[in-house]
Parts: sequence; C-alpha cells; structure tokens
Amino acid sequence: MRPRSAVRRGAPKPLPVAGNKVTLLHDGAQCFPAMLDAIAAAKNEILLEMYWFHSDRTGTVFADLLSDKAREGVRVQIIYDAVGSWEASESMFDRMRAAGCDVHQFHPIAPWRKRFRVGVVNRRDHRKILVVDGRVFFTGGVNLGDPWAPPSEGGEGWRDDMIRVEGPAALQARAVFLETWTALGRPVLPRGEWRPSDDEIPGCESRVRVLTNFHRGDRVAIRREYLERIAAARRYVYIANSYFVPDRVVRRHLADAAERGVDVRVLVPGEGDVQAVFYAGRSLYDRLLSSGIGLWEWQRAVLHSKSAVIDDHWCTVGTYNLDHRSWRFNLEVNVAIRDAAVGRAMKARFEQDLSASVPVDPRTRRFRPLSERLLESFFYLFRKLL
Repeated sequence: MRPRSAVRRGAPKPLPVAGNKVTLLHDGAQCFPAMLDAIAAAKNEILLEMYWFHSDRTGTVFADLLSDKAREGVRVQIIYDAVGSWEASESMFDRMRAAGCDVHQFHPIAPWRKRFRVGVVNRRDHRKILVVDGRVFFTGGVNLGDPWAPPSEGGEGWRDDMIRVEGPAALQARAVFLETWTALGRPVLPRGEWRPSDDEIPGCESRVRVLTNFHRGDRVAIRREYLERIAAARRYVYIANSYFVPDRVVRRHLADAAERGVDVRVLVPGEGDVQAVFYAGRSLYDRLLSSGIGLWEWQRAVLHSKSAVIDDHWCTVGTYNLDHRSWRFNLEVNVAIRDAAVGRAMKARFEQDLSASVPVDPRTRRFRPLSERLLESFFYLFRKLL
C-alpha cells in the first residue's frame, strides 16, 4: 500500500542494543566531512532520507559524490521531502537518477495527480538519516544545505547537533529507512544482519536505541522516552530545542522535575528561522520561568539543535522538536544513548553553548514591547498548525 500504509498499527519497538561506538558531531563543519567520508567509503549500500536536500553548493557536493558511488555500482537510495526541499532544482535529482541513484520524493504537492490526497500535505518526512553498508549511520538536525556550512565556506554557520553511530544499531536505522521506502511503493530490500568485522575498532560500548514514529501507534515513542527520562531525573535536565513549544504534559514534567530540585535548563533560539514558531514558543516563557525552568537564548547564528542530556548517563539526538508538529504530523527519528562518557561530552557541549547565550530575565519580559506580546499571543493560537 502506498502512503496510506503510514497509518498502520505500530510494529514492535526496537530494544536498546549494545556494542556501538557513538561520536557526537556539531555543526556542518564537523558533520559534513564525516558524512562525506562515510559515503566515499561505502562498498555496497547508501541509504539517505533527508528533509531538506538543497541544490546549493553543499547539496551539490553530496549529490555529486552519491552519483559517483552509484556509477561505481553501490546501491544508492534516496528519499527527500517535497516541502522541505521545495527550493531544490529538480535537475539535480534528475542527474542523480541518470547516474544510477534511486531517488524518490516524499508526498509531492501535486493536486493534478490521480492518487493525490489533501491529507498528505501536512504529513512531512522531517528525518535526516544516512545509513552506509548497514554498519554506520548518522542522524540529527543537520540538513544538506548551505545554512549549516561554516561561514568560511560561504555558509551561515547554523548551530546544530548530529550523531555518528557505528555498530549493530545501524540496522535499526536501516529498518526505519526501509519502512518508509516500501510504504512509498519502492522495491523491498532484504533485511540486514549484523556481523562483526575482523577489524572491529575499540570503544564500542554504547547502548543505543533508534526511536521513530512512522505508524500512528508509534507516535508517542520519542515523546514517551523524553517524559520517562525527565520523570526519573535526579540532578539535571538539559535540553536544546530549536522549535520549543511544549504542551501541557511536557511542561508539567519539566516543572515537576524543577520542584524536586532538578536543575532544568532549556536552550532556545535567540532568533528564529521560522518566525511563527519562534513567537509561539516565546508565549510560554513566563509560565516556564515561574515553574523554576531556566531558559537561555542562543545569541549567534540560528540554533537548530534537537538534543538533550539527563544526569550524564542518558542523552538523545535527533530530528524531534518538542512541538505539536513533531508529535502529530512529521516523520521523525531520535537516537537514545545510554553511555556516561557520551552523556558527559554532550553536557560539556551544552554548557559551552550556554556561554554564548543569555538567560531569559522575567523582569525584562515584563517590559517587552506590546507588539511582541501581540505576536506571541497570536501565533500561540495556531501552535498546532505551525
């Protein structure tokens, strides 16, 4: 069945799997070279699922390398979202197809097509997944476009997080891709099987779980993981989220943690790339601050991260925003990691980011312009549609 199959009942949830090596990556300056290296080293298969695949300098570099690998005989399969990539040139994807890449558009906005349904317009593929040879995968907030590239390379230097995982959890990420691939009417591929290589590298100690929300029955998987970890927190909860418009349940869990004496801090953008969501989120600041939740606003380029770390031992990186759209409409993916060393590294990066941020001051909020108050109230009314 075609896109309608995305409303089936959920499949069994993947369990945390041990024996993975996790590397945290930050911003395009680290993420893009690591992804390109993995693609260049591919021997059998490259799976790419991308919300925003632009045809700018960055996107073209990836498109050219993927095309080269397809010409070498590597199986290259790509899903890109029709809305997220609406500015991309179709000729770039045509060139990739001509090179042997199997490229598919997720839910094109094409009312003239016989099978088009209005309901698919709001159902977007917001994931960013790269899986290579079923052994290594990447996910996080980074899209393939110049906004994430460093300014020294002509980019905008957006702040973002990504994760590289090498190990058996790559098969969970592969299964996530293939579930969407087959639901969109593409050929079924054989399931992968993990076989340790002869040159297995040391340091593969992380327990990793890939969480997704393809089926309606699985919709709460990522959200539930967040809520359970927040409820169990004893020392701190640090969250970086680019589109932070938490509903009442999430706010209550954060407030309860703060009331228990947990240090709850949320890093949010100082300037938003989507103004409607930016102002809708700011409308909640007063309620969050009064509950003991600390808010910091990032002061440099756009903050696009979707990550969290709790009590050192648990952290998550992915595409999921704490807003209504990620919960109800978008296809998302997050990786949950249980590893104290990785957790401490993420905590250190979060604290480093706070040094480039300013705390939200309740007193300053009271004297903000009337125009800002009106924008916040107006867009909050439409928070479930943004």
